[in-house]
Amino acid sequence: MKGNPQKMLQQARSMQERLTKEIAAIRVEASTGGGMVTVKMDGNKSVLAVMIEPEAAEDIEMLQDMIRGACNEAANRVDQEAEAKMGKIMGGVIGLGIPLPPGMFR
Repeated sequence: MKGNPQKMLQQARSMQERLTKEIAAIRVEASTGGGMVTVKMDGNKSVLAVMIEPEAAEDIEMLQDMIRGACNEAANRVDQEAEAKMGKIMGGVIGLGIPLPPGMFR
């Protein structure tokens, strides 16, 4: 594909900025133990909230396992949503042979 390399790089940077913003805006929620533990996470995989039903605190080891499981599931959901957003934004660009800057996908 022929074109202005400077313009292509500018477009790639613009897409990267858009993708970064859209990923940061992701919000997911995951529960374990039949809803006894719920974790909310953003697209940067920062935990925003942890909700624990009082009866879950009766067994500390089980509670720890449920928290870990909910965090891991929330992180997996962030990855899935980020990949979906990446696919939408990138569309057919990768197939066009446009070189992307290093670190484009974090």
